[in-house]
Amino acid sequence: MPYQVKLVGPIEREASIKLAVTASQTGDEMLFFEFRNHRTKLKVIRIQVGLPIYRVENCRTYTEQEEYISRENQSADFFSTGQENETVQNLQHEILRGLANIGRDSVAVIIDVLRREGQREPILITSTGVVVNGNRRLAAIRELYANDSEIFRHFSHVDCMVLPEDATPEEILDIEASLQAKAETKLDYDWIGECQLIKRLVNLGRKTSDIAIQLGRDDKEIRNSLKAFNEAQIYLKEWVKKERAFGLVKNDGYQFFKDLPKELEGKTTGLENASRTIAWTLFDNRDHLGTRLYLFNAAFGKRAGDVMQRTAAHLGIEVTATTKPSDAAEEEFPVDIDDTVPVDYTRVVEAIRDPLRKDEVAATLIEVCRGVIESEDDRRQSITAEKHVIAAYGRLQRVDLSQASPSTYAGIDNRLESIAKITNDLREALKRYESHRVEPSPADE
Repeated sequence: MPYQVKLVGPIEREASIKLAVTASQTGDEMLFFEFRNHRTKLKVIRIQVGLPIYRVENCRTYTEQEEYISRENQSADFFSTGQENETVQNLQHEILRGLANIGRDSVAVIIDVLRREGQREPILITSTGVVVNGNRRLAAIRELYANDSEIFRHFSHVDCMVLPEDATPEEILDIEASLQAKAETKLDYDWIGECQLIKRLVNLGRKTSDIAIQLGRDDKEIRNSLKAFNEAQIYLKEWVKKERAFGLVKNDGYQFFKDLPKELEGKTTGLENASRTIAWTLFDNRDHLGTRLYLFNAAFGKRAGDVMQRTAAHLGIEVTATTKPSDAAEEEFPVDIDDTVPVDYTRVVEAIRDPLRKDEVAATLIEVCRGVIESEDDRRQSITAEKHVIAAYGRLQRVDLSQASPSTYAGIDNRLESIAKITNDLREALKRYESHRVEPSPADE
């Protein structure tokens, strides 16, 4: 049977902890380094396993909490205001029980470690019994004890370090952030939970540069995380219509949502909206692209205008410039792929977002994106070929034979002969390509 939380009231809980602290011996202390930026001796007590309560504002469980709120249509503050609610505590236990059975890379499965070795380190609690660090360990201990109270009778009680009575919510959040910065615990957070931790620190008035130091990250990485989280929220709210369903983006969304803000930079509002629509369609169909999603970044980045133009043509939708260009501009730029002239893509975006045409239009859009990416690759290869020729020309220009050793003359002569042959072969090939060249259409420019 799964463990059932039986909540002890806050007054009784606090009194029990205070009594245990008072009764503790002088040696029942441990040094803790993550409180108020200096070494602090904290009392270690042993209390009944059912006494502590889970801290529901734990960023590690944020994604699962938001998923529950979305799935069960609960109020936004269902968890944050329900810490002293037995139903909420049991739901939090279920979330933590699941996390206690997960291991990542070098991080062992917590419940297996506790089963083999018992409790090696105390959990960290407030003077009122709220678990600041060790929520998953407590959930695992409770599960083991509930499943076999004889074999795991030592788990009838749990060792706890107790923070001072004057520890503030802000200091508790700082402890979570400081512990998250440690390499051995970093992997325990999904990217949504980590972004939420950063956001909460920002909401306290912290600078991103200070948060970066606290979490052992780069300032740019912190700012990118906030932007990525914001883009994920926009996607869920505007596209999925489930603004708290973070499970949809938790596993493989970080790279995509981290890249998206950079691809939107400098775009007009209309093209930004179009770019997001392209990006969201590709993200939803990422398993059917045949390659990595990030290889399509240009399709919703610098080539987004081109993608919308081509998609509009395939769907028979006319797009119009919001500002009429001059005749000269029309002749020089017959198709506006760089959004030099603002274009109204509203009708194309509406067609892509139309639920009745979603599959049909998505298939068209993806094929257009593939074509644009292929043309982008062709351009890149063309530029690379030119760069190689320029580089070779520059190196040959720097050769000073007067400085060469006589012993190298024969080798140099052989190399120059080979270079001459390669040069002649390349020029012949270039002539063939020139004779078969087809001028690109405006849409391919």
